[in-house]
Amino acid sequence: QVQLVESGGGLVQAGGSLRLSCETSGFTFSMHVMAWFRQAPGKEREFVARISSGGSVTHYTDSVKGRFTISRDNAKNTVYLEMNILKPEDTAVYYCAAGGQWTYMVQIATFDYWGQGTQVTVAS
Repeated sequence: QVQLVESGGGLVQAGGSLRLSCETSGFTFSMHVMAWFRQAPGKEREFVARISSGGSVTHYTDSVKGRFTISRDNAKNTVYLEMNILKPEDTAVYYCAAGGQWTYMVQIATFDYWGQGTQVTVAS
């Protein structure tokens, strides 16, 4: 049974930091692209960051570049999102996802497995 379980969300003041974790099981983690998406109330789910299966390549949406860092530990089947200098506009439910291929443009349809999400709220 495939499972992706996010943790680490919470309430933080603007300028603060959070570290999200996504523990996975039930699939070959080391062969999958991993990504973080987020969805704010009333908005569509949007891409945040992704990391290649081996961890050597990362890609971020422009709004988080320089503030967020995605990483993975293939020995622990876990992907992380370090979030610094948080802003109120980062408030959303954050989801981790696993995909089978690295595409030139991020295609949400290529992500096969999803977690349930963790809430991040940034107070101004």
